[in-house]
Amino acid sequence: MHMMLDALARFDGTITRLGIVLSPDGSPEEIEGVLNPASATTRDGTLLLYPRAVAQGNVSRVGLCVGERHGDDLQFARRGFALEPSAPYEVRTAPGGMGCEDPRVTFIPVLDRYAMAYTAFGPDGPRIAVALSQDGYRWERLGLVRFAAGLHQGDDKDGVFFPEPVLSPDGVRSIALYHRPMLRLSTMDGRGAIPTLLDLRPEERECTRIAYIPLEPVQRDIRNLLDVRESALVLIPDSPWCRIKTGAGTPPVRVAEGWFSIVHGVDAKDVGDGHYTMQYSAGFVVHDAERPHIVRYRSQTPVMVPEGADETHGIVNNVVFPTAIETIGERRYEFFYGMADARIGRARLELAPSFAGVEEPAA
Repeated sequence: MHMMLDALARFDGTITRLGIVLSPDGSPEEIEGVLNPASATTRDGTLLLYPRAVAQGNVSRVGLCVGERHGDDLQFARRGFALEPSAPYEVRTAPGGMGCEDPRVTFIPVLDRYAMAYTAFGPDGPRIAVALSQDGYRWERLGLVRFAAGLHQGDDKDGVFFPEPVLSPDGVRSIALYHRPMLRLSTMDGRGAIPTLLDLRPEERECTRIAYIPLEPVQRDIRNLLDVRESALVLIPDSPWCRIKTGAGTPPVRVAEGWFSIVHGVDAKDVGDGHYTMQYSAGFVVHDAERPHIVRYRSQTPVMVPEGADETHGIVNNVVFPTAIETIGERRYEFFYGMADARIGRARLELAPSFAGVEEPAA
């Protein structure tokens, strides 16, 4: 990877956990967990949450919940589902599950739309799909993201749109989209693949990339939002807390330093006899505001690791998985995260004041 100039010497924030906001309600639709939500603030200021609700057999739907605040308390009322598996690319008969997984919602002003990227788990495996909304309540599917010839084809996850157009590595004004191409090895063998994955060079493991969709064709026809023309590697799993894979988390938000997001990383701990436990933690990343393939900062240690029974025990143990963020003040945010793939937590983030220092590039 080329040397990044203008790197941030530090980028700090304080996270305060605020407890569980959603747990399974006992219905068949949530029997295997309610987790990894998207969020949106409607045009009239209402906070919406879109949890992934998992029914028996790992069948996933995207819920719709309306938030109501009472001081510091926040309650969500269920209002049915934003998406249920119905498109051919969301429905399959093979064992292992199906449906609409892990949504992230971004309001994109230049398109005047809420854009939801989610994992469609259908007959071909996990793929990134897109749905659009004018109001945050009613959603229309656009379809599966298409990658141009020469780019990754196949299993892909963690699609998250940037809110503003940026420049691609080739200098094209584009809509940007995080994604995480998957290795067939890990989708087929899970934990059994860990020793093999660790033997790979970090850049050969599952890495976070940014895909670029040229803006001009999208403005002519919104269906062109599915057409990715470039993809740049931005986060490789080379830190002690994320040696297995990295992946997008919350939609990026604009701060003084560039585009900021809370991302996730996965590490494996050897517990003996060839067995491993996995841990999902969270960290910060800051991208250049104009050219986000330039990473100005990334966490070398996690900012959030699983703690307490609700994050260490669940459908999948030892998981914190941030997927939604809302701005509540100057450098102050509220974010929502999956807890052990079973329930949803809420936390507050206060970023430290912008630090103007610049790290000298290595010789």
